[in-house]
Amino acid sequence: MDLNLTPNEQKFRDEFREWLGANLPAPWQGSTNSEDRSDYIRYLREWQQKLYLGGWAGISWPQQFGGRGASLMEQAIFQEELARANAPQLIGTIGLSLVGPTIIAMGTDEQKARYLAPILSGEEIWCQGFSEPNAGSDLASLSTKAVRDGDDFVVNGQKIWTSFAQLADWCLQLVRTDTEAPKHKGITCLLVDMRSEGISVRPLRQMSGDSGFNEVFFSNVRIPVSQVLGTVNQGWTTAITALMNERANLGTAAQVVFKRNLEALIDRARTIQRNGSNATKDPIVRQKLAQAHLELEILRLNTNRALTSLTKTGIPGPEGSIQKLYWSEWNQRLQQTAQEILGPFGQLLDFDKGTWQYGYLRSRGNTIEAGTSEIQRNIIAERVLGFPKSY
Repeated sequence: MDLNLTPNEQKFRDEFREWLGANLPAPWQGSTNSEDRSDYIRYLREWQQKLYLGGWAGISWPQQFGGRGASLMEQAIFQEELARANAPQLIGTIGLSLVGPTIIAMGTDEQKARYLAPILSGEEIWCQGFSEPNAGSDLASLSTKAVRDGDDFVVNGQKIWTSFAQLADWCLQLVRTDTEAPKHKGITCLLVDMRSEGISVRPLRQMSGDSGFNEVFFSNVRIPVSQVLGTVNQGWTTAITALMNERANLGTAAQVVFKRNLEALIDRARTIQRNGSNATKDPIVRQKLAQAHLELEILRLNTNRALTSLTKTGIPGPEGSIQKLYWSEWNQRLQQTAQEILGPFGQLLDFDKGTWQYGYLRSRGNTIEAGTSEIQRNIIAERVLGFPKSY
């Protein structure tokens, strides 16, 4: 594992760091759960547009499609620099990291010409219509049906946990087109216009106050056959391509964000009085903060190890599951520690702009989203340790 940057990687980092210094927008002054606010969405769209005009959107994409053809190490540097600068989130992240690369890999020339540029610029936002009420971790059990009718498919069914659906223009959707085939067969991937008649979106409010994901209902929605991505009844291959793109991000930015959060907690702990003395004088508090620091360093080193492996093989491996399991449970422990240190202050909306209250409540979803901890442990057991499959 070589942790030193090459001259080209150093040049890439310096160039992007300089660009961020000149173009980073002023921090958002609203609340931490602002997904439903039109002014916040406009703020995020303008940020992605600025990245696009600067040539920094979709850096992993091939140059012929508007990207930079960045190496894996350059992609990691890019994510680290965004996190280090505390840059706004990318509103088009699903399109940039998941949909766009899948269209590049499996789309027709017409689909590439139509969809890729608006994804880069943030002009069109995408969501991912995979999970269903009875097909979450077992995605191949999906039951949303699409029946061929002339030049269209007619779609009926429901999707759930669909992030950004309430503001998305398009959806990368899996549907069942052959009910007689085995469950991994007979699936087709469609590019769905979210403004189509028969689509209704119901935001799901979380206990953190967010409604970042949604239920989506399809009632006799007509989708042109030309909107098939890949091959009819071979959508599982398309889905795997998309999911590999989703999980190829091994958390290079996450460990930078977590380090900033831990440092903020340590700084805040120094201002908290407990039993007549500073909270950081409490040996239990000191031990928990030290433990969090050590575990975060493990996350950083494992991230570098996984990045090295991916650079050598070019194939995302089980490292993604290991990292996802690790950071999700680490963050929950950190947020629990924060509440123990801050006491009642950590529960207040007007204390540090509600950062600690929001962080604690939102972290509950970390071990569910993007693959539950139970599923990740199964993957690790089977693919890393060689244990037999669980049934």
